[in-house]
Amino acid sequence: MNRKSLQDICCESTPSAEGLHPSRSPIHTSTAYVCDSPDTAAAILEGRKPGYAYARDGHPNSDQLAAKCAALHGAGRAVITSSGMAATSLALLSQLKSGDHVLLSSRLYGRTKTVVKELEKFGVSCSTVDVYDLEALAAVLADNSTLARQTRMLIVETISNPMLRVADLREIAGICRKADVLLTVDNTFASPIACRPLELGADLVIESLTKIMNGHGDVTLGMLCGRDDLFINMAETVATWGMTAGPFDCWICERGLSTLFLRFTAACGNALNISRQLQGLSGIERVVYPGLSTHPDHKKAASLLRDDSGKVVPGNMVTIQLTGGLPSAERFIRDCGVHFVPSLGELTTTLSHPASTSHKSMPAAEREALGIGDGIIRLSIGIESPDYVVGAIRDALVGLDFQGVSNVR
Repeated sequence: MNRKSLQDICCESTPSAEGLHPSRSPIHTSTAYVCDSPDTAAAILEGRKPGYAYARDGHPNSDQLAAKCAALHGAGRAVITSSGMAATSLALLSQLKSGDHVLLSSRLYGRTKTVVKELEKFGVSCSTVDVYDLEALAAVLADNSTLARQTRMLIVETISNPMLRVADLREIAGICRKADVLLTVDNTFASPIACRPLELGADLVIESLTKIMNGHGDVTLGMLCGRDDLFINMAETVATWGMTAGPFDCWICERGLSTLFLRFTAACGNALNISRQLQGLSGIERVVYPGLSTHPDHKKAASLLRDDSGKVVPGNMVTIQLTGGLPSAERFIRDCGVHFVPSLGELTTTLSHPASTSHKSMPAAEREALGIGDGIIRLSIGIESPDYVVGAIRDALVGLDFQGVSNVR
Protein backbone atom coordinates (compact mmCIF):
# COMPACT_ATOMS: atom_id res chain seq x y z
CA MET A 1 0.00 0.00 0.00
CA ASN A 2 1.35 3.43 -0.92
CA ARG A 3 2.23 5.86 1.88
CA LYS A 4 -0.27 8.69 2.25
CA SER A 5 1.01 12.02 0.99
CA LEU A 6 0.60 15.21 2.98
CA GLN A 7 -2.17 16.23 0.61
CA ASP A 8 -3.93 12.90 1.19
CA ILE A 9 -3.76 13.40 4.97
CA CYS A 10 -5.12 16.93 4.67
CA CYS A 11 -8.10 15.81 2.60
CA GLU A 12 -9.12 12.51 4.22
CA SER A 13 -12.23 12.23 6.40
CA THR A 14 -12.19 10.54 9.80
CA PRO A 15 -14.70 8.16 11.41
CA SER A 16 -17.04 9.62 14.01
CA ALA A 17 -17.06 8.53 17.65
CA GLU A 18 -19.97 6.17 16.92
CA GLY A 19 -17.96 4.25 14.34
CA LEU A 20 -19.86 5.83 11.46
CA HIS A 21 -17.92 7.33 8.57
CA PRO A 22 -19.63 10.43 7.18
CA SER A 23 -17.87 12.21 4.35
CA ARG A 24 -17.04 15.06 6.74
CA SER A 25 -16.62 14.92 10.52
CA PRO A 26 -19.71 15.86 12.56
CA ILE A 27 -19.65 18.40 15.42
CA HIS A 28 -20.04 17.00 18.93
CA THR A 29 -21.16 19.98 20.99
CA SER A 30 -22.08 18.16 24.19
CA THR A 31 -20.22 19.27 27.31
CA ALA A 32 -20.82 15.94 29.07
CA TYR A 33 -21.45 12.30 28.14
CA VAL A 34 -23.63 9.63 29.74
CA CYS A 35 -21.61 6.97 31.57
CA ASP A 36 -22.78 3.46 32.47
CA SER A 37 -21.57 3.71 36.06
CA PRO A 38 -19.24 5.58 38.43
CA ASP A 39 -16.57 3.01 37.69
CA THR A 40 -16.90 3.66 33.95
CA ALA A 41 -16.68 7.43 34.48
CA ALA A 42 -13.59 7.04 36.66
CA ALA A 43 -11.92 4.73 34.14
CA ILE A 44 -12.55 7.17 31.29
CA LEU A 45 -11.35 10.20 33.26
CA GLU A 46 -8.22 8.35 34.38
CA GLY A 47 -7.44 7.23 30.83
CA ARG A 48 -7.85 3.53 31.59
CA LYS A 49 -10.75 3.20 29.18
CA PRO A 50 -11.50 4.96 25.89
CA GLY A 51 -14.48 7.28 25.78
CA TYR A 52 -15.65 10.68 26.96
CA ALA A 53 -17.16 11.97 30.18
CA TYR A 54 -16.61 15.73 30.36
CA ALA A 55 -15.56 17.90 27.40
CA ARG A 56 -12.77 19.69 29.29
CA ASP A 57 -11.10 16.27 29.63
CA GLY A 58 -11.52 15.47 25.94
CA HIS A 59 -14.08 15.27 23.16
CA PRO A 60 -14.31 13.67 19.69
CA ASN A 61 -13.62 16.81 17.63
CA SER A 62 -10.39 17.55 19.50
CA ASP A 63 -9.22 13.95 19.15
CA GLN A 64 -10.03 13.86 15.43
CA LEU A 65 -8.12 17.08 14.77
CA ALA A 66 -5.22 15.86 16.92
CA ALA A 67 -5.04 12.59 14.98
CA LYS A 68 -4.81 14.45 11.68
CA CYS A 69 -2.12 16.82 13.00
CA ALA A 70 -0.13 13.88 14.35
CA ALA A 71 -0.31 12.19 10.96
CA LEU A 72 0.86 15.34 9.17
CA HIS A 73 3.89 15.59 11.48
CA GLY A 74 4.57 11.86 11.78
CA ALA A 75 4.15 12.24 15.54
CA GLY A 76 3.40 9.61 18.14
CA ARG A 77 0.88 11.88 19.82
CA ALA A 78 -0.70 15.30 19.38
CA VAL A 79 -2.83 17.45 21.66
CA ILE A 80 -5.06 20.36 20.63
CA THR A 81 -5.09 23.47 22.82
CA SER A 82 -7.12 26.66 22.99
CA SER A 83 -4.36 28.74 21.33
CA GLY A 84 -0.79 28.59 20.10
CA MET A 85 0.37 30.17 23.34
CA ALA A 86 -1.52 27.48 25.26
CA ALA A 87 0.45 24.88 23.29
CA THR A 88 3.68 26.62 24.24
CA SER A 89 2.59 26.76 27.88
CA LEU A 90 1.69 23.08 27.74
CA ALA A 91 5.15 22.16 26.49
CA LEU A 92 6.69 24.05 29.40
CA LEU A 93 4.31 22.95 32.16
CA SER A 94 4.38 19.29 31.15
CA GLN A 95 8.16 18.96 30.90
CA LEU A 96 9.71 21.37 33.40
CA LYS A 97 10.07 21.52 37.17
CA SER A 98 11.49 24.00 39.64
CA GLY A 99 15.24 24.32 39.17
CA ASP A 100 15.16 23.63 35.43
CA HIS A 101 16.61 26.06 32.89
CA VAL A 102 15.24 26.88 29.42
CA LEU A 103 17.31 28.18 26.52
CA LEU A 104 15.46 30.45 24.10
CA SER A 105 16.40 31.44 20.59
CA SER A 106 17.36 35.11 20.60
CA ARG A 107 14.89 35.64 17.73
CA LEU A 108 11.94 33.97 19.43
CA TYR A 109 8.42 35.43 19.34
CA GLY A 110 8.00 37.93 22.16
CA ARG A 111 5.03 36.23 23.83
CA THR A 112 6.99 32.98 24.06
CA LYS A 113 9.73 34.79 25.94
CA THR A 114 7.11 36.36 28.19
CA VAL A 115 5.48 33.07 29.17
CA VAL A 116 8.87 31.52 29.98
CA LYS A 117 9.69 34.58 32.09
CA GLU A 118 6.40 33.97 33.95
CA LEU A 119 7.77 30.61 35.06
CA GLU A 120 10.61 32.31 36.92
CA LYS A 121 8.21 32.81 39.85
CA PHE A 122 7.97 29.00 40.01
CA GLY A 123 11.73 28.45 39.98
CA VAL A 124 12.33 27.94 36.25
CA SER A 125 15.11 30.13 34.81
CA CYS A 126 15.81 31.08 31.20
CA SER A 127 18.40 32.72 28.98
CA THR A 128 18.81 33.39 25.26
CA VAL A 129 21.23 31.99 22.73
CA ASP A 130 21.96 32.62 19.05
CA VAL A 131 20.82 29.32 17.51
CA TYR A 132 22.16 30.41 14.12
CA ASP A 133 25.68 30.21 15.56
CA LEU A 134 25.97 26.46 15.98
CA GLU A 135 29.42 26.63 17.57
CA ALA A 136 28.17 29.07 20.20
CA LEU A 137 25.12 26.88 20.91
CA ALA A 138 27.28 23.76 21.24
CA ALA A 139 29.64 25.61 23.56
CA VAL A 140 26.77 26.71 25.83
CA LEU A 141 25.36 23.20 26.11
CA ALA A 142 28.78 21.58 26.44
CA ASP A 143 29.75 23.90 29.28
CA ASN A 144 30.18 22.06 32.56
CA SER A 145 28.56 24.90 34.48
CA THR A 146 25.55 24.46 36.77
CA LEU A 147 23.44 26.34 34.22
CA ALA A 148 24.30 23.91 31.45
CA ARG A 149 23.53 20.94 33.68
CA GLN A 150 20.17 22.46 34.61
CA THR A 151 19.13 23.15 31.01
CA ARG A 152 16.17 20.94 30.19
CA MET A 153 14.78 22.51 27.00
CA LEU A 154 15.73 24.65 24.00
CA ILE A 155 12.96 26.48 22.13
CA VAL A 156 13.50 27.62 18.53
CA GLU A 157 11.39 28.60 15.53
CA THR A 158 11.75 26.85 12.17
CA ILE A 159 11.41 30.25 10.48
CA SER A 160 11.82 33.28 12.73
CA ASN A 161 9.43 36.20 12.99
CA PRO A 162 9.77 38.64 11.24
CA MET A 163 13.25 38.40 9.66
CA LEU A 164 12.60 34.84 8.43
CA ARG A 165 15.86 33.26 9.58
CA VAL A 166 15.83 29.49 9.02
CA ALA A 167 17.10 27.31 11.86
CA ASP A 168 19.29 24.31 11.00
CA LEU A 169 17.07 21.95 12.95
CA ARG A 170 19.02 18.80 12.05
CA GLU A 171 22.27 20.19 13.46
CA ILE A 172 20.55 21.81 16.45
CA ALA A 173 18.81 18.52 17.28
CA GLY A 174 22.15 16.71 17.25
CA ILE A 175 23.64 19.25 19.66
CA CYS A 176 20.62 18.95 21.98
CA ARG A 177 20.73 15.16 21.90
CA LYS A 178 24.35 15.11 23.05
CA ALA A 179 23.47 17.43 25.93
CA ASP A 180 20.27 15.53 26.85
CA VAL A 181 18.19 18.65 26.21
CA LEU A 182 14.67 18.57 24.77
CA LEU A 183 14.33 20.45 21.48
CA THR A 184 10.97 22.20 21.15
CA VAL A 185 10.24 23.78 17.76
CA ASP A 186 7.61 26.40 16.93
CA ASN A 187 6.80 25.42 13.35
CA THR A 188 4.02 27.95 12.73
CA PHE A 189 5.65 29.80 9.81
CA ALA A 190 6.58 26.56 8.03
CA SER A 191 3.63 24.25 8.75
CA PRO A 192 4.11 20.47 8.31
CA ILE A 193 3.89 20.99 4.56
CA ALA A 194 7.31 22.66 4.48
CA CYS A 195 8.95 21.13 7.54
CA ARG A 196 8.35 18.21 9.88
CA PRO A 197 10.81 18.91 12.72
CA LEU A 198 10.31 15.53 14.39
CA GLU A 199 11.87 13.90 11.33
CA LEU A 200 14.92 16.14 11.86
CA GLY A 201 15.35 15.14 15.50
CA ALA A 202 13.09 17.53 17.44
CA ASP A 203 11.25 16.22 20.49
CA LEU A 204 8.20 18.50 20.57
CA VAL A 205 6.57 20.65 17.89
CA ILE A 206 4.23 23.60 18.39
CA GLU A 207 1.84 24.90 15.76
CA SER A 208 -0.41 27.92 16.11
CA LEU A 209 -3.36 26.41 14.25
CA THR A 210 -4.83 29.92 14.24
CA LYS A 211 -2.50 30.75 11.35
CA ILE A 212 -1.88 28.90 8.05
CA MET A 213 -3.04 25.48 9.32
CA ASN A 214 -6.63 26.71 9.65
CA GLY A 215 -6.05 29.45 7.11
CA HIS A 216 -9.33 31.35 7.21
CA GLY A 217 -8.84 33.77 10.09
CA ASP A 218 -11.86 32.47 12.01
CA VAL A 219 -10.52 30.28 14.81
CA THR A 220 -7.95 30.44 17.62
CA LEU A 221 -6.25 27.10 18.37
CA GLY A 222 -2.88 25.52 19.05
CA MET A 223 -1.28 22.10 18.77
CA LEU A 224 1.58 20.28 20.50
CA CYS A 225 2.88 17.01 19.12
CA GLY A 226 5.89 14.78 19.68
CA ARG A 227 7.18 11.49 21.03
CA ASP A 228 4.80 9.18 22.91
CA ASP A 229 6.92 9.07 26.06
CA LEU A 230 6.60 12.85 26.54
CA PHE A 231 2.79 12.67 26.60
CA ILE A 232 2.25 10.40 29.60
CA ASN A 233 0.53 13.07 31.73
CA MET A 234 -0.21 15.57 28.97
CA ALA A 235 -4.00 15.14 28.92
CA GLU A 236 -4.14 15.73 32.67
CA THR A 237 -2.13 18.94 32.30
CA VAL A 238 -4.45 20.20 29.53
CA ALA A 239 -7.58 19.55 31.61
CA THR A 240 -6.15 20.85 34.88
CA TRP A 241 -4.87 24.13 33.41
CA GLY A 242 -8.01 24.67 31.32
CA MET A 243 -6.29 24.58 27.92
CA THR A 244 -8.96 22.49 26.19
CA ALA A 245 -10.23 23.72 22.82
CA GLY A 246 -13.96 23.80 22.07
CA PRO A 247 -15.62 21.30 19.67
CA PHE A 248 -16.77 23.89 17.13
CA ASP A 249 -13.31 25.48 16.81
CA CYS A 250 -11.76 22.03 16.33
CA TRP A 251 -14.33 21.19 13.68
CA ILE A 252 -13.70 24.47 11.85
CA CYS A 253 -9.94 23.86 11.90
CA GLU A 254 -10.24 20.28 10.66
CA ARG A 255 -12.22 21.68 7.73
CA GLY A 256 -9.45 24.24 7.16
CA LEU A 257 -6.82 21.50 7.15
CA SER A 258 -8.52 19.84 4.19
CA THR A 259 -7.16 22.61 1.93
CA LEU A 260 -3.86 23.23 3.76
CA PHE A 261 -1.64 21.65 1.12
CA LEU A 262 -3.29 23.56 -1.72
CA ARG A 263 -3.36 26.89 0.15
CA PHE A 264 0.18 26.71 1.46
CA THR A 265 1.84 25.68 -1.79
CA ALA A 266 -0.11 28.34 -3.72
CA ALA A 267 0.83 31.02 -1.17
CA CYS A 268 4.50 29.97 -1.33
CA GLY A 269 4.47 30.35 -5.11
CA ASN A 270 2.91 33.79 -4.74
CA ALA A 271 5.45 34.77 -2.07
CA LEU A 272 8.36 34.00 -4.39
CA ASN A 273 6.71 35.86 -7.27
CA ILE A 274 5.90 38.92 -5.13
CA SER A 275 9.29 39.05 -3.42
CA ARG A 276 11.00 39.09 -6.80
CA GLN A 277 8.76 41.90 -8.07
CA LEU A 278 9.35 44.01 -4.97
CA GLN A 279 13.13 43.92 -5.31
CA GLY A 280 14.45 47.22 -6.59
CA LEU A 281 11.26 49.23 -6.05
CA SER A 282 11.92 52.80 -4.93
CA GLY A 283 11.23 53.11 -1.23
CA ILE A 284 12.00 49.49 -0.38
CA GLU A 285 15.53 49.10 0.96
CA ARG A 286 15.41 45.35 1.41
CA VAL A 287 13.21 42.37 0.60
CA VAL A 288 13.57 39.39 2.93
CA TYR A 289 12.39 35.98 1.76
CA PRO A 290 14.16 32.60 2.17
CA GLY A 291 13.38 31.74 -1.44
CA LEU A 292 15.58 34.60 -2.70
CA SER A 293 19.29 34.02 -3.25
CA THR A 294 19.97 37.22 -1.28
CA HIS A 295 18.62 35.68 1.93
CA PRO A 296 21.37 34.58 4.39
CA ASP A 297 19.68 31.18 4.84
CA HIS A 298 18.71 30.59 1.21
CA LYS A 299 20.70 27.36 0.85
CA LYS A 300 19.49 26.11 4.22
CA ALA A 301 15.89 26.82 3.22
CA ALA A 302 16.35 24.93 -0.04
CA SER A 303 17.55 21.94 1.95
CA LEU A 304 15.11 21.96 4.89
CA LEU A 305 11.88 23.51 3.59
CA ARG A 306 10.44 20.97 1.16
CA ASP A 307 7.10 19.25 0.73
CA ASP A 308 6.93 15.47 0.54
CA SER A 309 7.43 15.54 -3.23
CA GLY A 310 10.77 17.31 -2.75
CA LYS A 311 9.60 20.71 -3.98
CA VAL A 312 11.15 23.67 -2.15
CA VAL A 313 8.46 25.64 -0.27
CA PRO A 314 10.16 28.51 1.64
CA GLY A 315 6.94 29.72 3.30
CA ASN A 316 4.36 32.40 2.62
CA MET A 317 5.94 35.21 4.67
CA VAL A 318 7.79 38.12 3.04
CA THR A 319 9.35 41.00 4.98
CA ILE A 320 10.23 44.39 3.49
CA GLN A 321 12.16 47.30 4.93
CA LEU A 322 10.90 50.73 3.94
CA THR A 323 13.17 53.73 3.57
CA GLY A 324 12.20 56.48 6.00
CA GLY A 325 11.42 54.49 9.15
CA LEU A 326 8.24 54.97 11.15
CA PRO A 327 6.73 57.94 9.24
CA SER A 328 6.97 56.02 5.98
CA ALA A 329 5.61 52.86 7.61
CA GLU A 330 2.60 54.69 9.03
CA ARG A 331 1.80 56.36 5.70
CA PHE A 332 2.37 53.12 3.80
CA ILE A 333 0.03 51.16 6.09
CA ARG A 334 -2.65 53.86 5.80
CA ASP A 335 -2.54 53.98 2.00
CA CYS A 336 -1.95 50.32 1.18
CA GLY A 337 -4.83 48.22 -0.15
CA VAL A 338 -3.40 45.28 1.81
CA HIS A 339 -5.09 45.16 5.21
CA PHE A 340 -3.11 45.71 8.42
CA VAL A 341 -3.82 42.56 10.47
CA PRO A 342 -1.66 41.67 13.50
CA SER A 343 -1.77 37.98 12.63
CA LEU A 344 -0.94 35.87 9.58
CA GLY A 345 -1.84 32.87 7.46
CA GLU A 346 -5.21 33.99 6.07
CA LEU A 347 -6.54 33.33 2.57
CA THR A 348 -5.75 36.86 1.45
CA THR A 349 -2.55 38.83 1.88
CA THR A 350 -2.24 40.90 5.04
CA LEU A 351 0.49 43.07 6.48
CA SER A 352 1.76 43.72 9.98
CA HIS A 353 4.15 46.15 11.67
CA PRO A 354 6.30 44.08 14.08
CA ALA A 355 7.67 47.08 16.02
CA SER A 356 4.14 47.97 17.16
CA THR A 357 2.64 44.46 17.41
CA SER A 358 4.57 41.19 17.81
CA HIS A 359 7.78 42.87 19.05
CA LYS A 360 6.42 45.96 20.78
CA SER A 361 7.51 44.72 24.22
CA MET A 362 11.13 44.37 23.07
CA PRO A 363 13.41 47.36 23.77
CA ALA A 364 14.04 49.42 20.62
CA ALA A 365 17.81 48.86 20.77
CA GLU A 366 17.31 45.10 20.96
CA ARG A 367 14.88 45.18 18.03
CA GLU A 368 17.31 47.21 15.95
CA ALA A 369 20.11 44.75 16.75
CA LEU A 370 17.97 41.99 15.24
CA GLY A 371 17.21 44.13 12.17
CA ILE A 372 13.62 44.85 13.23
CA GLY A 373 13.47 48.59 12.68
CA ASP A 374 10.41 50.84 12.57
CA GLY A 375 10.38 50.60 8.78
CA ILE A 376 9.94 46.82 8.77
CA ILE A 377 6.66 45.54 7.28
CA ARG A 378 5.81 41.84 7.43
CA LEU A 379 3.61 40.48 4.64
CA SER A 380 1.61 37.29 5.01
CA ILE A 381 1.03 36.29 1.41
CA GLY A 382 -2.29 34.73 0.45
CA ILE A 383 -3.65 32.96 -2.60
CA GLU A 384 -5.04 35.92 -4.57
CA SER A 385 -3.36 37.33 -7.69
CA PRO A 386 0.25 38.30 -6.91
CA ASP A 387 -0.01 41.18 -9.39
CA TYR A 388 -2.87 42.64 -7.34
CA VAL A 389 -0.72 42.54 -4.18
CA VAL A 390 2.27 44.11 -5.91
CA GLY A 391 0.03 46.79 -7.40
CA ALA A 392 -1.36 47.67 -3.96
CA ILE A 393 2.17 47.97 -2.59
CA ARG A 394 3.32 50.10 -5.53
CA ASP A 395 0.37 52.44 -5.03
CA ALA A 396 1.16 52.80 -1.33
CA LEU A 397 4.76 53.73 -2.11
CA VAL A 398 3.68 56.61 -4.33
CA GLY A 399 3.93 59.97 -2.60
CA LEU A 400 6.39 58.98 0.11
CA ASP A 401 9.57 61.07 0.11
CA PHE A 402 11.23 58.60 2.55
CA GLN A 403 12.65 61.44 4.60
CA GLY A 404 9.30 61.79 6.37
CA VAL A 405 5.78 61.97 5.06
CA SER A 406 5.32 63.62 1.70
CA ASN A 407 2.46 65.99 0.90
CA VAL A 408 2.33 64.95 -2.76
CA ARG A 409 -0.90 62.93 -2.35
